[in-house]
Amino acid sequence: MPDTPRPVVFVHGLWLHATSWQPWIDTFRAAGYDPVAPGWPHEADTVDAARANPDAVADIGIDEIADHFTEIVEGLGDDTILIGHSFGGLIVEKLLGEGVGAGAVAIDPAQIKGVLPLPLAQLRSGFPALGNPANLHRAVSLTAPQFRFGFGNAVDPEESDALFEKWAIPSPARPLFQVAAANFVMHSPAAVDTARDPRGPLLLISGTADHTVPDVVTRSTLKQYRDSMAVTELKQFEGRGHSLAIDHGWTDVADAVLEWLRAQGL
Repeated sequence: MPDTPRPVVFVHGLWLHATSWQPWIDTFRAAGYDPVAPGWPHEADTVDAARANPDAVADIGIDEIADHFTEIVEGLGDDTILIGHSFGGLIVEKLLGEGVGAGAVAIDPAQIKGVLPLPLAQLRSGFPALGNPANLHRAVSLTAPQFRFGFGNAVDPEESDALFEKWAIPSPARPLFQVAAANFVMHSPAAVDTARDPRGPLLLISGTADHTVPDVVTRSTLKQYRDSMAVTELKQFEGRGHSLAIDHGWTDVADAVLEWLRAQGL
């Protein structure tokens, strides 16, 4: 580890607040890093405030989110590590493909342009937003049962409901529509330069029981990087769902990420 702690930027996905990364921040700071977890553009500082003003984040898209985090990373330096979950995973892949950041970890990353599998569980997870075309310009909230299917299906219902109460917030639906149409749009914002070489190393992580980003989707994402000589690896967590970064087993994931970063010299 260098004398000056290496910056780490955590990027959350849809329907979770940035403060859901706090346990990771504490762990990474104790490991010698300098971590931060900024919210998405216009995201309120607290869960309660975000729930009280959902319109603040309505109609925000992938490019706006990527530009927001690019500016943050550029302010921290070229040695910054990027770690994202769900749509945050797509964002860190996108940034790394643009030469932003020294390396990245994408946990259950939303599918990028070129990924074709679309399992029924994933369709059901996205239906609260995609089920109404008018949601394109809106912020959408999940119900506790919807959260339980999309995030908490691999934990006890009581734990899922507790995570929902603690971290769930309204999120813009536009990113989901952009991903859904990505393979039919020439210049989709969900496109990632997967052939870039050189670039920093990338670790993809999947939970084999994930409904929102099923394991087959993450494995297909890995295949998109076949034309790059840069380090791109996949780690699977058996029986884990989309909540694997925030549920009772989050430390297993965080420890694996720290071990991989050390192995990459990051």
